[in-house]
Amino acid sequence: MLRRARTADIRAIRALVAPLAERRVLVSKEAVTYYESVQEFRVAEVDGRVVGCGALHVMWEDLAEIRTLAVADDQLGTGLGGRILEELVEDARALGVRRLFCLTFETRFFERHGFAAIEGQAVSHAVYAELLRSYDEGVAEFLDLERVKPNTLGNTRMLRTL
Repeated sequence: MLRRARTADIRAIRALVAPLAERRVLVSKEAVTYYESVQEFRVAEVDGRVVGCGALHVMWEDLAEIRTLAVADDQLGTGLGGRILEELVEDARALGVRRLFCLTFETRFFERHGFAAIEGQAVSHAVYAELLRSYDEGVAEFLDLERVKPNTLGNTRMLRTL
């Protein structure tokens, strides 16, 4: 079952993310950050257990980021991650977002879902200057700011146009 996340799901989301953050596949975040963005998350539930999650974070009028896409080890290869991603794509369309961005090591997965690797920034210089005003760590990561480099070293910038 795929559904919108609730505050009661945050502990399970953090548990899914923790091993991936330890391996530096996903960025580690404080609990408060998850609670502040709970409305961005979708979760997958099997027999009352949260086994997958993903978030859609709007960055600009036509651009959003797919964040924190994770599935439990026992769900890998089942297509669950793709179903969560496509649900987030539908959320983006409903909001009027035309481009989806992600930073990932899982390039083949995202390519299968219509994303392509990009070089440089996905926004104009003027929008880049506006985004610099954000306090969001994910936006800083998107902008490739030096202070977040250790969290993202080696991943790929990808974009999908809807």
